[in-house]
Amino acid sequence: MNVKSSLTIIIPTLNAVATLPACLAALEVGAGLIAEVIVVDGGSTDGTQAAGVTWARAAPSRGGQLRAGAAAADTAFLLFLHADTRLAAGWPASVAAVMEMPGAARYFRFRLDSERFAARVLEAVVALRCQVLRLPYGDQGLLISRALLDEVGGVPDLPLMEDVALARRLRGRLRPLPVAAVTSAARYERDGWVKRPLRNLFCLALYFAGVSPARIRRFYG
Repeated sequence: MNVKSSLTIIIPTLNAVATLPACLAALEVGAGLIAEVIVVDGGSTDGTQAAGVTWARAAPSRGGQLRAGAAAADTAFLLFLHADTRLAAGWPASVAAVMEMPGAARYFRFRLDSERFAARVLEAVVALRCQVLRLPYGDQGLLISRALLDEVGGVPDLPLMEDVALARRLRGRLRPLPVAAVTSAARYERDGWVKRPLRNLFCLALYFAGVSPARIRRFYG
């Protein structure tokens, strides 16, 4: 496969004016790989906007927004990326290597843009979760071939937990990349370095117990 311009980046947004510019700036070094960047907005009211990307609209549901972006894309590979996440230096080489594998799915190493010790602890916990449970979250990005995404039924149309649902569909076929996806620590600074992870864990437990993502969304915050 000629990997040049065979990749679409899909970014769901909702009031992401503070973080989207850095997310997009980190993609510039991979311009040779990227055919298109599609930003699917869920109804932002903070002036979220950027030049040089394709804009789409969808209801404010992360799974639905990702599905809309995937439907609009026309490349062999897709990279789902959160607006408050930026890929670390060196990502194009790692991604290009994976794009030689038609049935591949890969996620990035979780990192937070904070120097706090609590951030390092949380990163270690996430690494352990990925190693033991094979369960990366959406803030680690997802590079996936169109063929494999279609094979597993696409992105689940869920307002929340779509990343968990998709990771479970891909169980045994997801592999880590040796590059970090650096995510904003703002929600941990705001909600607490212990309280926020515990809330995430509670929401995950509710999902595994069969509670609908629409109801879980009220607890997620």
